[in-house]
Amino acid sequence: MLRVTVLTGGSTPERDVALAGAAEVVHALRRRGYQVSVVDLAAGPLSPEAEADLLRPTVARLPPTLTHLAALRAREDWLQLVREPAICHADLLFPVLHGREVEGGLLQAVLEAAGGRFVGSDLRGSLLAMDKDLSKQLFLSADIPTAPWARWPVSEAELQRLGLPLVVKPARAGSTIGLSVVRTPADLPSAVERAKSVDPEVLFERFLPGRELTVGVLGDHALAVGEIIAQHEIFDYECKYTPGMSQEIFPAAISSNLTDDIRTLALRVHRLLKLRHFSRIDFRLGEDGVCYCLEANTLPGLTRTSLVPQSAAAMGIPFEEFCDRLCRLALKV
Repeated sequence: MLRVTVLTGGSTPERDVALAGAAEVVHALRRRGYQVSVVDLAAGPLSPEAEADLLRPTVARLPPTLTHLAALRAREDWLQLVREPAICHADLLFPVLHGREVEGGLLQAVLEAAGGRFVGSDLRGSLLAMDKDLSKQLFLSADIPTAPWARWPVSEAELQRLGLPLVVKPARAGSTIGLSVVRTPADLPSAVERAKSVDPEVLFERFLPGRELTVGVLGDHALAVGEIIAQHEIFDYECKYTPGMSQEIFPAAISSNLTDDIRTLALRVHRLLKLRHFSRIDFRLGEDGVCYCLEANTLPGLTRTSLVPQSAAAMGIPFEEFCDRLCRLALKV
């Protein structure tokens, strides 16, 4: 019986999202016959009682407070954690984690140094995808359309080039935490401060009206294209994790030719950023008919209602099989 340790929790603003995904992944893997242990990066190995208390398949309407996260962060010690039997004796590590620290390459570097096999992209791919400024530079070099942007601080000339409204967001974060849509110059300082509370590097990006599309990638295959129709102007944290705040339609109601083009584009992004095992590639279909790549996600959400599991299900891959395939890809079985 293969021993899989699910890594989850941690001290990022997306902690609750990670725990909700872990609840589903742990259940799915056990049903497939794996011997599963669970480790919270902030609390260590979880007992069955702690699992029952922490792993719940729902996400709070708002992310954890910074005070709560700071207390958790003070307890984290990854170098000590990788010496835990649950990690060093596992056949495979399965991260169900979100946020800059755990998706951006730091955790992957620690796991690689410890010699463990793990699901998801390695240090290189994680770093390229998490840094939105760097990944967008790569998109341009490969002729992959992306929204015009600039790094903060920006000059008046750059603001004129980008125009209003603007998306102001952390350069290295997920779940739209710290992101604002700014319509007047007077609102820029507060938007910058909000983004800087998550990451010191901030991007200004032209807001593109249009349809929100997303594609899962599994192995070397693009999955179904989905469309997101959010109650808010953007697919923000509340819309993502509050029931009824968005419609997620798989497959998207678009032409077969456009579907093929977007799936091909998603694979190009996945390969360009040197990602492995799985990813989610997000697009905006602009009013000009161009499909712009917004970003790539190396550790996308893994609740049953998250976007990538829905993308897989629309291709006839149920959630348990999806999790099993990820393990086999990582183990090269």
